[in-house]
Amino acid sequence: MPPRLNKRQLREQEELQALKTELKRDASAESEEQSDTSSPVAAKPMAGGFAALMAGEDEDESAEEEVAQTRSSKARKKKNKKKSAATPSAAPSPAPESHRREPAAQPETAPKAAQASVNSRKERKARKKVKAKERQQEEMDDVDKALAELSLKYPDLKQQLATSSASSSSPAAARSFAALLAVSLSHLDSEAELRKFFGSKVVSAAKSGSSATSARQSVLQRSNLTRPQPSWWPAQLREGLSVRLLTQEEAEAGLRRHGWQPLHGEKLWTVEYSKKYRAVTFEFMRTVMSGDPEGFYQLLRALPYHADTLLQLSEVYHHREEHSTAADFVDRALFTYERAFVGAFNFTSGANRLDFDRVENRPFFLALHRQVTDLQRRGCVRTAWEFARLMYGLEPWSDPHGALLHLDYLSIKAGMTQWLLELWDLFEPDIEKEARDGKSPYVRRIIPNIMPGIAYSRALALFIREEGSGDSTHERSTEALKHAIRNFPPVVPLLADKADISLQGEIRSHPAFRIHPDASMLLSDSHAIFHLLSHIYAQRASSLWKLPARASWFADTVASVYSSLPTVPPAPPKLFFTRFESPALSWSLYRHILVNESTCRSLFPFVPRSILDARHLACDPLPPSTRVNEYDTDFFRGVEEVLSIRPRSRRQEARLLEQLVPDAVLRGQLRDIWDAHPALAERIPGGIIQFAQIAAQMPEVLEDLMVAVAGADAPQQREGEMPGGMPGGEVMVNFVGQEDVEDLPAEPAQSAQQAARHPAQAEDEDDEDEEEEQDVAPLPVRFVRSLMNRFWGGESGAAARESSDEEEGQLRDTEGVD
Repeated sequence: MPPRLNKRQLREQEELQALKTELKRDASAESEEQSDTSSPVAAKPMAGGFAALMAGEDEDESAEEEVAQTRSSKARKKKNKKKSAATPSAAPSPAPESHRREPAAQPETAPKAAQASVNSRKERKARKKVKAKERQQEEMDDVDKALAELSLKYPDLKQQLATSSASSSSPAAARSFAALLAVSLSHLDSEAELRKFFGSKVVSAAKSGSSATSARQSVLQRSNLTRPQPSWWPAQLREGLSVRLLTQEEAEAGLRRHGWQPLHGEKLWTVEYSKKYRAVTFEFMRTVMSGDPEGFYQLLRALPYHADTLLQLSEVYHHREEHSTAADFVDRALFTYERAFVGAFNFTSGANRLDFDRVENRPFFLALHRQVTDLQRRGCVRTAWEFARLMYGLEPWSDPHGALLHLDYLSIKAGMTQWLLELWDLFEPDIEKEARDGKSPYVRRIIPNIMPGIAYSRALALFIREEGSGDSTHERSTEALKHAIRNFPPVVPLLADKADISLQGEIRSHPAFRIHPDASMLLSDSHAIFHLLSHIYAQRASSLWKLPARASWFADTVASVYSSLPTVPPAPPKLFFTRFESPALSWSLYRHILVNESTCRSLFPFVPRSILDARHLACDPLPPSTRVNEYDTDFFRGVEEVLSIRPRSRRQEARLLEQLVPDAVLRGQLRDIWDAHPALAERIPGGIIQFAQIAAQMPEVLEDLMVAVAGADAPQQREGEMPGGMPGGEVMVNFVGQEDVEDLPAEPAQSAQQAARHPAQAEDEDDEDEEEEQDVAPLPVRFVRSLMNRFWGGESGAAARESSDEEEGQLRDTEGVD
């Protein structure tokens, strides 16, 4: 008879019995779930378009539901355990010894079921990863699949899908190229680069002091391309420019013009002019044709941020060697165009392009090019390299302003050798494929690997990297330099002369190293460009090769390879020759030479005479042969003359003239000159007020104008009268410089012939005269007197000189500006 159990032992047995029952129920439930998960599931067909996107979302939702169900089932199990433990059976019986061992062995079933559940979840995750990899390996992404599905309902989308699928370049190459062209905004600040060299105190001291108000204004005018100055006009005046994405038809037309294949991931944009901006551009072209620089200032009064006018004034000051003022106008032009780059267009991404064939975009390229050259003049090579990369990224396939001709040597100077090597490696497989079977997505496009400067700079970049890593063999850099010498031998003698590298006489006399100073002995334009690019690189990059280690390495490499060169005059490589036979690409290099005329004047003999003799405008140098439009009659059809402001009344004109010339006698004589020469009204549409302003700002222009008018009026003069019909008076003209006059009115003056108004409106306009009139600085009396005296002959009459001695002594400029 077994011993009698006490209450504590009976309670333990009841709990063990309840736990046994619960474990059996859990094991049966887990086995059912395992059977459900292991049962085969019918495979669903792959869905396309939005169905494929929704399928992925359904899988994620089902997985989340399974997790939620698992958590809820576990919570219910815990509740059941607590409930069963709290309500034991009423008549328990002593458990045998075998039953007492079961609870210890039962818990092994639960971990197995849990492990099976975990394995099933891992399998589902693995299947999802496999499906994701399969989707990534497909050439068309989910958006293209969606377009394929929508094209069934909307046939217009078929054309866009066809273009995407017909792209000859791989998405990976497009992404890599865009990453190389992505612009760093922090390196577009030349002032920050100057601080690194000279310190912030020196740079701040060099800048002129500004008031608190102007400082606040400069903070409000934010820009990524420039650093707005307090003296600039308010940024709110930037108007008239916008940007839009080219339509599919326009993009395809551009590909047909150039003979290009579509590339993956590129977007083509264009800037558009508003009606007012187009009208101001029309007045700008009229001013350019007239040759009157004063008209540019009038245009800026009508529209302060007009890029063409700003660039034209920049060129004027550049020829005067006032480089700081010229650079300021270029900065304002960049600031003008930056206002249009809003929305989806991002010039820093490296994937957006500007269509150079459209005249609205060409001023921005010209502004970038002048900015690059000016930054090099100031020694900001890193900022210049960044702007050159921006210019290259906006149109890399025709490179309309020759950005690669800056990037080849600036990459070495700015320490961007790794970027140069990656750019070369990106195109090398396509170059080899095109050389082998003539197939490449970049046919008829400029690529870096065919440029002499890029080839030599790549070899130098490898040499610099090997020096940094301690590689004294220089195997890879030597092979790269040999490759450059074999493909572009004309660079060798030019670079050796510029960098003072001594070569043996036998090497110098080799036919491959013959120097051509012009294109007279060359066979074609491609041969001329071949030698032109060699001259450009040797002229700009010679300082990079002057270090003794580099010069010695260059000389040794040339000596080791020259014997393998052909003994006939070198011909450009086939890929080089076929590309530059096209005017669209060759004109890009000629345009580069024309823009850099001051430094490339000696290279003009390589430019065809037809290009040099053609009429060029500084605002649009050498428009491309594939251009869509230009500044012509068709472009300006329907524009209005925005400068035709409401004419002034006679009283208002008289007040302005009185402010300009306070002396009544001299003012009357000036009006007599104006009235005596009707031809002046045709040449100066602004009337007598503009006549006085021109006299103040540009006396040399007025002198030529008066001489021309006098010649036109000479046959009409009567005997006994002075030229021009002015009654009596001995006069002497002494034109003075800009320093002798003060500032002029900010608003362009109007013609006296246009000032006549209806008598009924005269009284109303007189009331508004005081509001519309602006303060006008008076002209010096001596200036007006000398103006008339010199034109009417100051040498005739000693009495006139004696009568004016007293006044001249009183009005003489004591500071000696004469």
